[in-house]
Amino acid sequence: MTKSKPHNKENLIEIENVSLKYHQPSEKLGSLKEFFVRLVKGKLRYKEFWVLKDINLQVKKGESLALIGLNGSGKTTLLKTIAGILEPTKGQIRIGGSIAPLINLGAGFDMESSAKENVFLNGAILGYSKKQMKAKYDSIVEFAELKDSMNIPIKNFSSGMLARLGFAIAVDVEPDILLVDEILSVGDVPFRQKCMTKIEELLAKGTTMIFVSHSMGQVKSLCKKTLWIKDNEMYRYGDSNEVVEEYLEFCKELEQKIKK
Repeated sequence: MTKSKPHNKENLIEIENVSLKYHQPSEKLGSLKEFFVRLVKGKLRYKEFWVLKDINLQVKKGESLALIGLNGSGKTTLLKTIAGILEPTKGQIRIGGSIAPLINLGAGFDMESSAKENVFLNGAILGYSKKQMKAKYDSIVEFAELKDSMNIPIKNFSSGMLARLGFAIAVDVEPDILLVDEILSVGDVPFRQKCMTKIEELLAKGTTMIFVSHSMGQVKSLCKKTLWIKDNEMYRYGDSNEVVEEYLEFCKELEQKIKK
C-alpha cells in the first residue's frame, strides 16, 4: 500500500481496492512455546480469511460518513486501516489532511504517565509542538472536566475518564479528519451530549468525519452519508436515512430468525 495525496482535490480520503487478510493458526496450540517451536520448524499451519474485501470509497472535504454493520463486519478494521494502524494486504489509501483517531480507549497513551504528560505525548503524535500544546492545555483540561486528576497516572483512570481525555485532545487540535469509533457510548449522558455538540461544531467548520456506531440515532443525526459493511465488504452506500432504515429492517428480520 502507498499513501499519498488524493487525486481529486475535493477529496480528503480516497480508498482504492483495499483488502486486508488475516492469518489464524489452523489448530489449537497449548502454549506460546509450542507456537514458536512449530513456527521455527515450519510446521505452523494457517487459515487465511479476509476481514476487508475490495473497499472503494471517496470522502470529500467536510463530509460526514458513518460505517454501520454487525459486529465483526469490518467497520473498525476499516477505520484502523484509514488511520494507518493496520496495513492493508492490497490496495491504496490516499489522505489529504491531518487525522485524529478516536478508536481504542488508551491507544497512544502511556498508562504509567500522568494525564498532563499524556496531553503533550498525544499532541506530539498528532504533529503538534510542545509550545502549541501548552497553548491548548487549559482548554483541553476544561473540556475533559479533569482539572483535579491531571497529575494522576492514567492507569488509574476509568474508561469514561480516558474517553474524556482522548476526545478533548482530539477535538481541541481541530484535525482535518476525525475518526470516531463508539467513543460517544462511553461516559455519562451530559458528557456524551457535550461531545455531540462539539462534533457538530467541527463539522460546521468543515472537519471531515468517519463515524462508527451502533446508535442509528447518532448516525442519522451526525452523518449525511452511510456505508453498510456486510460480510467484510461494501453492501450499501448512500443517504444515511435510507441506508439506516434498510439496515434496521435487516436487523429486525435477523432477530426474528434467531427467535425461531
